Amino acid sequence: MLGFLTTSFAQKYSNEFLSIGVGAAAQSMGNAQVASVSDATSGFWNPAGLANIKSDMQVSFMHAEWFASIGNYDYLSIAKPISDGKRTLGISIIRFGIYNSTNTLSVYESDGTINYDNIKPCSAVDYAFLFSYAQKLKSDKLSIGGSAKVIHRTIGPFATSWGFGFDLGLQYHVTDNFT
Repeated sequence: MLGFLTTSFAQKYSNEFLSIGVGAAAQSMGNAQVASVSDATSGFWNPAGLANIKSDMQVSFMHAEWFASIGNYDYLSIAKPISDGKRTLGISIIRFGIYNSTNTLSVYESDGTINYDNIKPCSAVDYAFLFSYAQKLKSDKLSIGGSAKVIHRTIGPFATSWGFGFDLGLQYHVTDNFT
């Protein structure tokens, strides 16, 4: 039982950049967007919301600087309704980069002395690419959607990794003001 409790409260650190959130409306509402989203940011929050886009095409962009401009967070999405507005395609790109950090792994020489000339700049960059699709079902009150994620991380010359994920979402519109 103790082992279960210990692991159930473990912190997660993988792909934390995806928990920042996107869009000014979502940020102002404390990221409470899953039910109400119906714009180009839906691919991130709830892909089913893409089916409720009313315009011909939407583009969304966000830039935020973190940790006194050491980290840069960028988001770009494009959503395009197709097939008489019943289906929508979306593409989103998220990037979080930390630049000009220092790599001090080689600062010590073999004799134990410190050589500051061995300090090199190092950067770490995370990318997420989301490919989304949404569709209204026959009643037009129910929308279903999905996103496929491709995640890429590069940490200086030390590591490169790839990851994949999928999100599925539903939205049901009870009335115009209740989803």
